[in-house]
Amino acid sequence: MKGKILIALLISIVMLSACANENVGSPVVGETDDIKRLVQDYSMDKITDSSASITSEELIVSNENGSKTVYSLPKDEFFVSIAPYVEATHPCENHSLTGCQGELVEEDFNVYIQDEEGNVIVDEKMTTLANGFIDFWLPRDKTFKVKVEHDGKIAETEISTFKADNTCITTMQLM
Repeated sequence: MKGKILIALLISIVMLSACANENVGSPVVGETDDIKRLVQDYSMDKITDSSASITSEELIVSNENGSKTVYSLPKDEFFVSIAPYVEATHPCENHSLTGCQGELVEEDFNVYIQDEEGNVIVDEKMTTLANGFIDFWLPRDKTFKVKVEHDGKIAETEISTFKADNTCITTMQLM
């Protein structure tokens, strides 16, 4: 009888430890009907119970308990967030939707983005979010000229939207 109880106890311990570790080290693949809305909600601080970062291919959400959920981004669109600055910036490659902070908060900019064929993608007045960034969804696998203007100062750069490219642009100093 003691042997059967011991075996039952060992099986219970193994099963409980397996369940407790099922999310450790391996992220859950998330699905959403509107990935752009989810990204925007994180950018605008509408979701605050977790942290989120975005690579060229995935939105990675980390909860307080340490679990991660990974969402695939659209195959034909690339997310990039730009934080023009005058004096202060930070180095960044993959944008933290919940952590990156730009210098110029809720400021108006004239934004112009053109692809390598000369097609105008953006030509409008835009306002930085509370985090000092302007978010864009651009066509993938292209190179773009970006120009931002604010209070008579201009910053220009070239960005691209290929697989390993940065989603966080913090190098556009207004002069």
